[in-house]
Amino acid sequence: MVHPALKLPCYDDILSLPEHLVGEIIAGRLNVQPRPSPRHAWASSALGMEIGSLFHGGCGGDDDWWIIDEPELHIGGHILVPDLAGWRKQRMPRLPETAWFETVPDWVCEILSPATTKIDRSEKMPIYAKLGVVFLWLIDPILQTLEVYQLLAGRWCLLHSLKDAEPVSAPPFAAHRFALSNLWA
Repeated sequence: MVHPALKLPCYDDILSLPEHLVGEIIAGRLNVQPRPSPRHAWASSALGMEIGSLFHGGCGGDDDWWIIDEPELHIGGHILVPDLAGWRKQRMPRLPETAWFETVPDWVCEILSPATTKIDRSEKMPIYAKLGVVFLWLIDPILQTLEVYQLLAGRWCLLHSLKDAEPVSAPPFAAHRFALSNLWA
């Protein structure tokens, strides 16, 4: 018996999803999940406000960043949607004209949830490392934790593991200090 060839997912598959779902193509597989819960969305929004307002800059220095909510990354054959990502403006002076990004971010933040933790840790973390993302933050609003990673020699190195209301002063945004509890609803 001849088996028909499996159709690989494509961008049109993501575009055809209902608005209440988020789609990604990870390692040739379409991954679909619901929109974030309010607690998840609050942690992401609060972090974006916490660092985005301080690091937008405009002078062209190392502290000038583009901080984007849920950017669509079309990189390395994958379509990924991290909760937050940042690009140093020195490396990406202008935003792309497309609806997605083809430049690897300098920083990615994933807000963990029961529906996403396994994929964020076991599939997306290795992809981010392979792509060369330098900093990765994992935030769990249920456990109220933040893990800060830096890519060193192609491997993730855990720099900080914070919880509850501990102060955050972590790369690449170590110039700003805030209470981790600012992210909890």
